[in-house]
Amino acid sequence: MLRLRFHGRGGQGAKVASRVLGTAAFLDGYNAQDFPLYGAEKRGAPITAFTRISRENIMERGVISEPDIVIVMDETLLSDPQAMPLSGLKKGGIIFVNTPNSPLETKERYNIADHVITLDITKISLDMIGNPVLSGLAAAVASRIVGIGEDAFRGAVEKELSGIISDRELLVKNTEAALYCYNAIMPVQIKTAESIREGENVITIPFEIALVSSPAINATGNTPLRRTGNWRVFRPVWDYEVCTRCMTCVARCPDGCIHVNEDGYPYADYDNCKGCLICVEECPAKAINKVREMHSRSGEGDR
Repeated sequence: MLRLRFHGRGGQGAKVASRVLGTAAFLDGYNAQDFPLYGAEKRGAPITAFTRISRENIMERGVISEPDIVIVMDETLLSDPQAMPLSGLKKGGIIFVNTPNSPLETKERYNIADHVITLDITKISLDMIGNPVLSGLAAAVASRIVGIGEDAFRGAVEKELSGIISDRELLVKNTEAALYCYNAIMPVQIKTAESIREGENVITIPFEIALVSSPAINATGNTPLRRTGNWRVFRPVWDYEVCTRCMTCVARCPDGCIHVNEDGYPYADYDNCKGCLICVEECPAKAINKVREMHSRSGEGDR
């Protein structure tokens, strides 16, 4: 059995990617199981999705804690202490990272010892589809890595995405971009140790009274410590030659991330700006441009 775990952000398509892979595996003659895991649905927040593929019946249930393959759809998750996408990866496992960097650069930057595959699927999506929608492209990479046939993968993409995308032209663009990514990745021989044994994932929890077993919150609020600036695909950048200082952007920002400098001009708090680009849409003077965030880092960006 092969166990895959997808790590992405809300809106990137990790859930759909795991489903496309599961359908592709089924069409290629495998048994498959796929499902997501996320808390309160929030665009940009980290989410996880899972796919199991096997020639035999799949009797396992629950989250995949020891994957053979990890698909990282957002590079910034690699340095997120809460997401920890590489946790539990089996020895000899494979990691795919959506990044413009080479595998060697990625391994050195994040101190990864396992086999790393990289491809900038965000750029491919922007170039071929026009939006950073990564579901079909991430599924393509995963399908190629596990050895799913191209015809089965194409059928899965068309079947799953047609239920989401009603625009035929957009569906064709998604399919073409996915097949481009499928053929951009070389097949990989997967040699991981089978570390999950029958019965090991069954846990017996003794009964405890409520004072012992119920969770308690004893710490003060930590929301201000949770920086969300690395959620961006694009960042807003002001052209002060055009800006009229009307402050429409300040009023419209849903997260209060736009401040005013000593000269009366607005600027973004890039530590927390999520890149929703409402300010770009609402600016009456069209003084705000969107700039691709190649490597999001807290505090970086133009002001």
